[in-house]
Amino acid sequence: MTAGQLLREARERHGLTQKQLAIRARTSQAAISRIERGLVSPTVETLEKLLAMVNEELVLEARELDWGHDVTLNRGNLQLSVAERVAKAEPFFDFAQALRGR
Repeated sequence: MTAGQLLREARERHGLTQKQLAIRARTSQAAISRIERGLVSPTVETLEKLLAMVNEELVLEARELDWGHDVTLNRGNLQLSVAERVAKAEPFFDFAQALRGR
């Protein structure tokens, strides 16, 4: 969700027009429109202030990403020496070569 979409949804949830929000924010209706249409990207601080004017709070959070692989397996592989990694990869190389020959 973009900052503009977030602002528009919050504004509409509270039954305000762009003009009414602009009056509260001491800016122009055009400025609110440009944000909502994604023509300009407000700073986090500006977005936070605009949302506060409709009695909403901006909440940012960080979440751990799931990259779809086993992190512990990767950590274990990184602890192997170069020679151990090459030896471990040889069967995969041989398999790929065999497939390529078909």
